[in-house]
Amino acid sequence: MLMAIVGINWGDEGKGRMVDYFSNNFDVVVRYQGGNNAGHTVINDRGKFILNLLPSGILNPKTVNVMGPGMVVDIKHLCGELKSLRDKGIEITKDNLKISDRAVITMPYNVLRDCLEEERLADAKFGSTRRGIAPIYSDKYMKKALKMADLFDMETTKKRLEGIVEWENLMIVNGYKAEPIKVEDMVKYLEEYGNEIKQYVCDTTHFLHDAAEEGKNVMFEAQLGALRDIDYGIYPYTSSSSTIAGYATVGAGIPGKKLDKVVGIMKAYSSCVGEGPFTCEMFDEEGDKLREAGGEYGAATGRPRRVGGFDVVASKYGVMMQGADSIALTKLDVLSYFDKIPVCVAYEVNGKRVDRFPYGHELEIAKPIYEYLDGFNEDISKCRKFEDLPKAAQDYVNYIEKAVGCPVEYVSVGAEREALIVR
Repeated sequence: MLMAIVGINWGDEGKGRMVDYFSNNFDVVVRYQGGNNAGHTVINDRGKFILNLLPSGILNPKTVNVMGPGMVVDIKHLCGELKSLRDKGIEITKDNLKISDRAVITMPYNVLRDCLEEERLADAKFGSTRRGIAPIYSDKYMKKALKMADLFDMETTKKRLEGIVEWENLMIVNGYKAEPIKVEDMVKYLEEYGNEIKQYVCDTTHFLHDAAEEGKNVMFEAQLGALRDIDYGIYPYTSSSSTIAGYATVGAGIPGKKLDKVVGIMKAYSSCVGEGPFTCEMFDEEGDKLREAGGEYGAATGRPRRVGGFDVVASKYGVMMQGADSIALTKLDVLSYFDKIPVCVAYEVNGKRVDRFPYGHELEIAKPIYEYLDGFNEDISKCRKFEDLPKAAQDYVNYIEKAVGCPVEYVSVGAEREALIVR
């Protein structure tokens, strides 16, 4: 089976927790896009882990983990992530971690440009994580990027770097008036961190093709959610890569293969890190209470997440964009304190009710239209069957299932691996 695990909304839906859960039944887990600009938090019997680059299946000793060609990889950050896992007793070898030789390397000057641009934008900033993601994807499509394969021929790479650094300095020095970067510093960077990860770099395309042909189970892990997709998200407040399931096999390196199943992950309420329109946002004490109840702080940056009630309009759009076959609803337990649970059922745009997710200026000015469902006011974290949930909680799940037009197959009632209801 080829199955994708993807986010339905703005990201931070709990994909890492679900990938970790599913990984017992999969031979291979593949990250197919993005970099270290988002984090996947996993809590299991081995501890609590925050993963930025590594596939969440890395915590399962039986799973092979692949970082696909659609990724942009900060090799210094990756070395730190590998060390952090090893310090916690996680064994990582070239047998359970494979990095595509076509994956792009995020360089220090990409991070520098990201920071310089956010500072230049000031109050008009996009809410970047300042980890170089937009600049490196820009370099990729300008054919100015380095790939993992370049680590194996440093003489040729050094010659390429001379031209790339000259081009980068046109922006860094002449545009931003910052200090120039130096070729020798970049070569040293590649040698220091590249030498540590070269053992994992290989032709992952043929590996994945053979795995699929042999009938092995392959899971494709996305970063962020549909509303952060570069083409179909809330542009320009998006990521710089394609976060949708349609890109999974492309970014993984086996574009000729087709997915068998797409599981969309969404929270029982809404959360969002970064700038951009977020129609259902709660503010002040109401928002603070939900944020604290859900522990809503970015796994990659620690930034407080914006929060709100469940957004039917955005979620229905996300389900459509992802082509989801089923839904995993996470953090239902967080809503236990509500007497009445707010649900954004539609938007108001220019005085008119809107049921379809708008774009551009209409999304910027949209106002939420709320309905309130009965709360369940009790701890549900020990429930393991759907019928164990209080009736109000069951009604809430059934309401969401009908509203977004996709079956809710999994319900998370806690962060631990076993705190999951399978319907």
